[in-house]
Amino acid sequence: MAVASFVLGLLGLLVLNLFLGPIAIVLAGIALLRGTSRKGRALLGLGLGVADLVVLAVLMSMDNTVSWGLAG
Repeated sequence: MAVASFVLGLLGLLVLNLFLGPIAIVLAGIALLRGTSRKGRALLGLGLGVADLVVLAVLMSMDNTVSWGLAG
């Protein structure tokens, strides 16, 4: 779960951050509660999940819309 959280958090920075960010946060939380041996990956997944939501909030506030894209 820790590795899945890390991968989903990383992917969430690029696409579907509204969905992948919270999933990464939940998976990281479950992995940490279960006492994973990959604690660093779980913490990275947690941080990336939060970063996904922060990036989404910043881009939404800049564009005043829920959807955003890289094209101007």
